[in-house]
Amino acid sequence: MSKHKIEKILVVNSGSSSLKFMLFCMNTETVIAKGLVERIGKPSASLAYQRSSEAKINLSISADNHGQALESACKILVDSEKGVIKSLREVHAIGHRVVHGGEHFSTPSVVTDSVKKAIMECAALAPLHNPPNLGGITACEHVFPGVPNVAVFDTAFHQTMPAYAFMYAIPSKYYDQYHIRKYGFHGTSHKYVMQATAAYLKKPVEQLKLITCHLGNGCSIAAIDGGKVVDTSMGMTPLPGLVMGTRCGDIDPAIVIFLMRQGMTPDGIDDLLNKKCGLLGVGGIESGDMRDLVDASATGNASATMALNMFGHRAAFYVGGYYALLGGADAIVLTGGIGENCVPARKKIVERLTSIGCTLDDTRNDQVRGHAGVITTANSRTPVIIMPTNEELMIARETATLLVK
Repeated sequence: MSKHKIEKILVVNSGSSSLKFMLFCMNTETVIAKGLVERIGKPSASLAYQRSSEAKINLSISADNHGQALESACKILVDSEKGVIKSLREVHAIGHRVVHGGEHFSTPSVVTDSVKKAIMECAALAPLHNPPNLGGITACEHVFPGVPNVAVFDTAFHQTMPAYAFMYAIPSKYYDQYHIRKYGFHGTSHKYVMQATAAYLKKPVEQLKLITCHLGNGCSIAAIDGGKVVDTSMGMTPLPGLVMGTRCGDIDPAIVIFLMRQGMTPDGIDDLLNKKCGLLGVGGIESGDMRDLVDASATGNASATMALNMFGHRAAFYVGGYYALLGGADAIVLTGGIGENCVPARKKIVERLTSIGCTLDDTRNDQVRGHAGVITTANSRTPVIIMPTNEELMIARETATLLVK
């Protein structure tokens, strides 16, 4: 497919009961329109839709499945009053976020029957994500016959890790039989901010050592040397690593055994560690949202302050470890909702990094929110850079790059 045909790309992120979409004009890398279908399969299904910089509109729709959700999205995209294209034929390609690619995929792939089969084979590693991701692909194949679909995997960017980094210290038969190993996640975000930081520093990616920190409700850190990941904080699943909104991050694995002996079921423990721990479990305010924790801490809530300190402590622990593995770093990069905007949370991390040459500039930290900028002092040996992520644009870029080869 020639470059001039890849002008408009639809990016689809399909969840268990939601479908997020963005239509990009690749000539300018701008969003023409975007939307979110929620509560798929329920009578209260809805569509939030926004054209360029216009106000968002909310509609009640019928969406018993992802196919109907996509049809509603497409209908509004071509609507004579609210739409942005005259025909669905103007969409030249579709890029899909797929959470888990296992060891099958180290790069984006054009969707074929064999690719779909491999995505389903990885469903055991991401049972809540891969099936609906595949559902979105199937829906697009029906609604856009003949239009190429590209799968972009959250795990793919981390496939450069050496075996000694991704293997666990358990008998190798469990790797051979069940593919138990570290895979890592948020790869699309880490790759995007790596490239954006290289452009910001005006240096080739191949010449940089970066520690990228994706900090949102889910959090992960990656050590990147010359464009290749050498380690990352998430594992076989998104559960380990940092303290997150509702996930526990690293814990003693024997805690799981202990809780089972107390009568908890595997499903109950899974729900606890993924949905009721982290900032939510520690903060004491029935919220895992960092903004709520910061507000509570400011009023003297000791549990909220504890949660903030745990967050900063764990993040600094990983940054310091990766700094050692890389033999230094050209920059520490913070991104995601917390990394881009939360001044107090950033302070909790950076104030623990003085030993590796990071000195926080409080004025800069207050000023840099939602845009690229440095929050450390001018004489800091290792700068801390805030770099907004854009996973959807990265998926669109990956899709275009693959199809014009």
